[in-house]
Amino acid sequence: MKLSLTTSGLLDPKQLDSWVPEKRRAIRKAVEAGMKTGGKEIVDAARNKMQSAFKVRKAGFLNSMRHKLYAGSPEKFPALLIGSKIPWLGIHVRGGTISGKMLIPLTEEGRRMGRKAFQRVIDGLMRSGNAFFIHKNGKVILMAENIKENAAELRRFKRAERVRTGAKSIKRGQEIPIAVLVSSVILSGRFDLPGVVQANLPMLSTSILKQLSANGL
Repeated sequence: MKLSLTTSGLLDPKQLDSWVPEKRRAIRKAVEAGMKTGGKEIVDAARNKMQSAFKVRKAGFLNSMRHKLYAGSPEKFPALLIGSKIPWLGIHVRGGTISGKMLIPLTEEGRRMGRKAFQRVIDGLMRSGNAFFIHKNGKVILMAENIKENAAELRRFKRAERVRTGAKSIKRGQEIPIAVLVSSVILSGRFDLPGVVQANLPMLSTSILKQLSANGL
């Protein structure tokens, strides 16, 4: 039996120059440039997703989402990292349960209260001795009296109580719910970072191909 063999691609003698070290370095450099450009575009898409998934009040939160190219070792293919250094963002990506005794502020629905602001409220109530727990409907609730001394700390909680009850005003000395004590909180994933990256991989590929083409590769 007579066999006829043909070669193509990198085995084609006309394409063997692809194995030349200088050309490999040029290809790698173009790939890295394409990954940097594409990485920035993926980050922009991720920030847009963050904007819609969270009520963003500080630009620093969006700017925490960044890209970083790992290309130190010539023996390994470059790697692109898309992520944020904010530690609690991960649980909003994957979902999960936070365990431990926690006080959840009873503010108006849809209004978030930062940790430091809530800490100032608790500190003010504790200093004046105006903080106590009650059991109601199987829940442990932190309460405070509506007194002049704690007017600043109670302002948003009085507003929330008026919204909940429909009352026009909160009387002096009236007890106001401040927070509910819980042992765990279940969070569902609401920021699909892997999905954003996956959806933009074709764009990343196009960015790399553009760099290769621009350099005649």
